Amino acid sequence: MAHDTAQREPAVPAAPARALVPLILPALLVGVGASLLFVGVSEAAEQFQHVLWKNLPDALGIGRYSVLWMLVMLTATGVVVGLVVWKVPGHAGPEPATLGLNAPVLPPPVLPGLLLATALMLAGGPSLGPENPIIAVNVGLAFWAGTRLFRRLPGGLWPALAEAATIGALFGTPVAAALVISEALAGRQLKGLLWDNVFGPLVAAGAAALTTTLVAHPTFDLDLPSFGRHPGWGDLLAALVIAPLAAALGMCAVYAFPYAHGVFRRLGHPMVALPVGGLVLGLLAALGGHLTLFKGLDEVAELARDPDGRSAGEYAVLAVVKLAALLVAASCGFRGGRIFPAVFVGAAFGLGAHALIPSVHPALGVATGVLGMLLAVTRQGWVSLFTAAVLVSSPAVLALLCFASLPAWLLVTGRPQMQLRDDGTPVR
Repeated sequence: MAHDTAQREPAVPAAPARALVPLILPALLVGVGASLLFVGVSEAAEQFQHVLWKNLPDALGIGRYSVLWMLVMLTATGVVVGLVVWKVPGHAGPEPATLGLNAPVLPPPVLPGLLLATALMLAGGPSLGPENPIIAVNVGLAFWAGTRLFRRLPGGLWPALAEAATIGALFGTPVAAALVISEALAGRQLKGLLWDNVFGPLVAAGAAALTTTLVAHPTFDLDLPSFGRHPGWGDLLAALVIAPLAAALGMCAVYAFPYAHGVFRRLGHPMVALPVGGLVLGLLAALGGHLTLFKGLDEVAELARDPDGRSAGEYAVLAVVKLAALLVAASCGFRGGRIFPAVFVGAAFGLGAHALIPSVHPALGVATGVLGMLLAVTRQGWVSLFTAAVLVSSPAVLALLCFASLPAWLLVTGRPQMQLRDDGTPVR
């Protein structure tokens, strides 16, 4: 009966090659351009960070990560970003709490202010990553240029190309973009085969990833001790426990998000909300230390260099303080994304599990902690699995991650996301 039903269903028509070939050049241009913009903003922010957190305190004779300097720098970052949001045309884009990886098409006059606010945030120390605003800028630029240079192509193509390209650039591989695209297309009625629909975005993501690799040489591998064994029952049990516990911790921030955002929204003006948010972030940094600053990738690498160098309590403090910093930074109006700081939280959580129970391998702890945290914060299943897997580069751990994702997903699915509607209510 099932065989007869399958025979009666019409086959999905495949697109002819002549319909896909015209996408190659636009996709290549978007991919290279998106990568260069991402690398340029990241490099400029890194150089400015060096000035703010090394050259300037050294010249003043102040400790680089002293409590005083962290309070001053984060509050000052709130002031300058607040000025950009207040005075620069376009006000640095829409409310960042309402944005995810799928960005709206913003008009060109908004984009310079959004880029400036993002670069200042990255250099100044708030716990957010570059992904959401960089995607939004690339989408706006690609749409503006593409609809003028390639008038025969549909306008809806450009956001898809730019989003895929930026994700490819961020992770240094088109695989992450392919997973995000397939997840986004899963609930849609596709016209044609899946690979026909992802052909252009994959070209863009591949071009962006290759450009980023050639220019910046990124790596996500934390170089943790190799798992180096066949998974055992103890490893499976650890994975099934750590991932949902990390997801539960992440959901605490998700449920607190609309309330924290509401507090800062009631402050009314960006020149009040952002400096106050910066001050709170400075106080959190004083509690958690300098590792809880910035987007978190370099700081995760520092944790991974000595997995046994801290106690379970110290790792717990790092995870909780970083999660609180992510919550505040995302609520008060800083322009940035939530994926990279969530990776730090999950990694610290997983290393804490290893410190508490030494039989839990550090690579397994980090991978499953990151998996659970990202599932809670992003609700992107494929991105969560991919990110957790590339951090440890172990096929054996990947098999465990697939199992660990199931209870963690059951915990988060159908619940609020760490993204708000324009009226401040959470997206589900």
